[in-house]
Amino acid sequence: MGPKAAETRTSAPRTPLTRERVLRAASDLADRDGLDALTMRALADELGVEAMSIYYHLPNKNAILDGVVELTFAEIAAEAAAQGPARADAAGWSAAVRARILGARRVLLRHPWAPVVIDQRKSFSPAMVRHVDGIVGVMRDSGMSHDLIHHSLHAIGNRVYGYVQELSDDGQAPPPGQLEQMQSFAPHLAAMLAEVAHVDPESTLGWCDDQTEFEFGLDLLLEGIERRRLAEAAERSGPADR
Repeated sequence: MGPKAAETRTSAPRTPLTRERVLRAASDLADRDGLDALTMRALADELGVEAMSIYYHLPNKNAILDGVVELTFAEIAAEAAAQGPARADAAGWSAAVRARILGARRVLLRHPWAPVVIDQRKSFSPAMVRHVDGIVGVMRDSGMSHDLIHHSLHAIGNRVYGYVQELSDDGQAPPPGQLEQMQSFAPHLAAMLAEVAHVDPESTLGWCDDQTEFEFGLDLLLEGIERRRLAEAAERSGPADR
């Protein structure tokens, strides 16, 4: 046997390419480099494969985006499971819903690109449905009617997933000089924006969607829903029981 034969290298077996492996690599890539960096070529490089190999598992980038949202909501489900059984009675429903929504937000803060994809794709994956279904179940167990739950979900909006759609798609603070220009035609808004500052980038999913703002709005909504729940319960009980 010649020396070349003795130097023959044995390649280590490759990790099989699967749909889940592709999606986890896509999520990691977006976490590290941002959503704009998530291209088929970059994903193939991340996985150490040819781009055509990815298409066997996911036919296009939209399928990948839908898949990483599904993966994100699987993490949200795990977060909810780690909290243990929700107290879903009349006294504990609000705290239980709050905990589930803040758990979802903790996951989104690990994947800050996810709200953009959720808004752009507008897909309603099975994992997203299960997340909302869990919250509906908590509210229903508290005695709320389906009608009140339906109205409440519309009021809560995207907060149910852990983020807020802003009044404007700003994503960042006003550029220098803009506040001064605003003073001439919107003095009250300019004064407010000049005074209010968001200084917690680690808890922020948008310029005005930091943790303090998110919890403030969520608590206002839950307090209002509780008042409606009590009113509905009193109406059902009738004058004789009051």
